[in-house]
Amino acid sequence: MAETGRYLYAIGRGLTPDDLADVAGLQGGRLEVVERHGLTAIVSTVNLDEFGEEGLRRNLEDLAWLEQVARTHDTVVHQASARTATAPLRLATVCLGDDQVRARLDEWREALERTLDRISGRMEWSVKTFAAEAAASVAGPSDPPTGAGAGAAYLKRRKEATTQREDASEAAARLADEIHMLLCGFAVAGRRLPPQDRRLTGHEGTMTLNGAYLVETTSAEKFRTAAKALGEEHPEVRFDVQGPWPPYSFATLDDA
Repeated sequence: MAETGRYLYAIGRGLTPDDLADVAGLQGGRLEVVERHGLTAIVSTVNLDEFGEEGLRRNLEDLAWLEQVARTHDTVVHQASARTATAPLRLATVCLGDDQVRARLDEWREALERTLDRISGRMEWSVKTFAAEAAASVAGPSDPPTGAGAGAAYLKRRKEATTQREDASEAAARLADEIHMLLCGFAVAGRRLPPQDRRLTGHEGTMTLNGAYLVETTSAEKFRTAAKALGEEHPEVRFDVQGPWPPYSFATLDDA
């Protein structure tokens, strides 16, 4: 018989199995809770052939497997977050049994209390901005220099094009800074995440802002309206506003 472990999805307060009855865990497992000091860890049983140390080393290289696990993990977190402040745990957090889960809750207790206090009554919004690629004209191989002074003219055009691209990039960066600061004024907290690789997301243009914002649930419409107004004010930039989500960017224990 294969060994099993307990996969941890998230930690909240006062959650019950009934709160999670509509969602299945990984490998179709039933979601359960392990309680300690008023904290409840959401868990399900998983096969350690797949989720043990060796299995994870192999499976984390499998993008299809990783996507399926991430989607299930995220669905569980969303379900819990709809009921109480919930701190999502990192993907593939696995304990050998409930006693080890309780030991983790003992270890993380102070950080978890601070984290849950910080995110209570708040959700995360995402705002991304994209600038069009600089379209500076540059003489290429199809434009060979001809005549006297052609070489110098070519170099001048190259320099001007480089300067145009640099100026456009600096202007886009300044605008992204401004947008981020303005949006932070409508949020409890905000942070800038690294730009996402277009090869993974398929987005067009240059991502100039990848912002995450912790917003009071009662201020959600104000935040959405502010983001929309900024988009209308700056039509040269494409806005992507998403949310509300569980506060992944603000609920990590490292921030507590």
